[in-house]
Amino acid sequence: MPGFKDIIRADLNIFMNLDEFATTHTVNGKKMAVTIDNNELIERAKKAKSNMDGIYVKSTLIYVKSKDFGQLPAVGSALNLDGKIFKVTDATNEDGLYSIHLEANRS
Repeated sequence: MPGFKDIIRADLNIFMNLDEFATTHTVNGKKMAVTIDNNELIERAKKAKSNMDGIYVKSTLIYVKSKDFGQLPAVGSALNLDGKIFKVTDATNEDGLYSIHLEANRS
């Protein structure tokens, strides 16, 4: 019988599978499988931020495999997702899967 961590690793392969949930994106110049979860952000959006008329905060939550991404990004660092620059507002390593919350001012 597989252990709990084995089950998590198997689920990770499904969650990050390009035929299931993930899509290919360019992150900091490197193509990799990324799962974008804007549904999770619905709860976070209840605390919606608005700086001024015409300017809003674009929030995105991405998941990437730690082995594809490299070192966990620091909060406050810049991340380039498909040519758009975001600020990392939260980053967590969840047993080989990074959950990275990004924000950027947009108009």
